[in-house]
Amino acid sequence: MRRSGVRARGGLTLRARRSLSAYGFIAPSVIILGVFLAWPMVWSLRTSFYDASQFAPPTFVGLSNYRKLFADATFRGDLVNTLVYAAVVTPIAVGLALVFALMLHRRLRGRSFFRAAIFLPAVLSFGVMGIAWDFVLDPNIGVLPRWLQHVGLSLGNGVNDPSWAMAYVMFVGVWKNAGFYMVMYLAGLSTIPNDFYEAAAIDGAGPWARFRHITWPLLSNTTLFVFVIAAIASLQAFDQIFVMTHGGPFFKTETLVYLVYRTGFKDFEFGYASAVAWVLVLLVFVISLVQNFYFGRRQVKY
Repeated sequence: MRRSGVRARGGLTLRARRSLSAYGFIAPSVIILGVFLAWPMVWSLRTSFYDASQFAPPTFVGLSNYRKLFADATFRGDLVNTLVYAAVVTPIAVGLALVFALMLHRRLRGRSFFRAAIFLPAVLSFGVMGIAWDFVLDPNIGVLPRWLQHVGLSLGNGVNDPSWAMAYVMFVGVWKNAGFYMVMYLAGLSTIPNDFYEAAAIDGAGPWARFRHITWPLLSNTTLFVFVIAAIASLQAFDQIFVMTHGGPFFKTETLVYLVYRTGFKDFEFGYASAVAWVLVLLVFVISLVQNFYFGRRQVKY
């Protein structure tokens, strides 16, 4: 057998030839990521230090854009909207996903149908769902307001009501994402050895005790992953807001991502939009780091 360190024809060792082959396979992905991800990020970071617009040459202004956005009441309101949206949607969507997974992990009649039905919103685009829910919640022609009128209830002006618009957007966000997170929890549940449950049953442990001492601790890795991606998705909420409310009424549903879109692609303030985008990147990084630290200390290995 030829040893890996022996030089083959062409002057390269077998190890070097294998390494070159591996680099050749990953090179296209690296190039694509560099062109479509790394370079735009570097460009946006550079742009955030410039007063750049569509109709004038860029002018270096240093940290002026960052000072401007923190003094902007609209930015502060959008930051609060983003944090509130993430703080509400993330735990509710993850909690419902866990409940659905626990229910549908059992051998129940129609289990496959209910799994597919709950997961279906995850494969639909937010644009389609936003239009559908906007139609359902419309105070004039919506199905839900008409039903509620028969029992003496009212949804007000639907998504046009400043007091309720964010709640409707949050509801659609939970409905969209819970099924996707449920699939991840189902995968996590399938990795827990059944021997643990059998031993607990012999010891007389009830359903709550089995969940508390077996299921929940052994789902710590899955929970960490689900919470991180759920928080990131919530902080980047845009699609349903764009379709349902356009950030209104009176900026009540405008988030940081929508602010980036509005200032960058409507007002053409590219420098300011880039600064907002990098504040969002920093926010996502910090929250992900905190979640990793919090859940990482509670991981259970077996």
